[in-house]
Amino acid sequence: MNAIVTGTTKGIGSAIVKQLAAHNFNIVLCARNQQELDAQLAELREAYPKLRFYGMKADMENMTDVKEFAKFSLKCLGSADVLVNNAGLYIPSDVLQEEESSLERQMKVNVYAPHYLSKFIAQSMKLKSAGHIFNICSIASVKPVINAGSYSISKAALLSLSKVLRDALMPFGIKVTAILPGATLTDSWAGTTLPSERFIAPEDVASSIINCLQMSAGANVEEIIIRPLKGEI
Repeated sequence: MNAIVTGTTKGIGSAIVKQLAAHNFNIVLCARNQQELDAQLAELREAYPKLRFYGMKADMENMTDVKEFAKFSLKCLGSADVLVNNAGLYIPSDVLQEEESSLERQMKVNVYAPHYLSKFIAQSMKLKSAGHIFNICSIASVKPVINAGSYSISKAALLSLSKVLRDALMPFGIKVTAILPGATLTDSWAGTTLPSERFIAPEDVASSIINCLQMSAGANVEEIIIRPLKGEI
C-alpha cells in the first residue's frame, strides 16, 4: 500500500507517518526543512527496512513546489492508495486588523495545495477505482476562532472542498474524509503550562485515519470531529 503525506516532520503529520508505516505503507513525505526531513527518512528506513520512503523539500505555499511534489510522489510510488493533506499554516490574527497577506497565504497552504494535490492524485486513484483522501481540517472549520479569523476562513473552505471532492469522487470508488481536530498538543503549544489532558494528542488524529482505512470497502466516514474532553482552550 502506498501513501502520500504533506507536512510530516512535526506534530500531527509525524504521528500520521509513524502509524501508516506501522501498518506497512510505503510513504512519500514532504516538509519545508531539509534536515528534519532527512532525519525523519533515516529513522523510518532504519525502523522499517522492507518498506520504501521518499522525501522532498517542498513549501505548500508555493504552487510550483506543490506541483513538483505531486509529480515526484507518483514517480516514486507509481500509484497512491492514500493521500493525507496535512500541511497547514496558522497565523493568529484579528480579521479586521491582520496583515493584508494573511488570508492569501493561509488559503494557499490550507486550500489551494490540497485542492491541486487531490485532483492530481485522484487521477491515479481513478485508474484502480479505489483510494482514500484525508483532509486535516480544524474545529475552526465549523466554529470560527475570533483570534484566527483568516485561518478559520481557510479551514472552512477546506471542509467545503472535502464535501465537493466526496461527491465528485464517489462514482469512482474513492473515499474522502475530513478530520476536524480541536486543540492538539503540538509545537504550536510549546511552553504551555496546561496539562496534556487538556489537549488532543497527535496520535489520536493519526489513529482516526488508521481506523477509517480498516473499515469495509463500502464504508466512508465523511467527517470526524475530535475535541478535548473539557472543551476548547
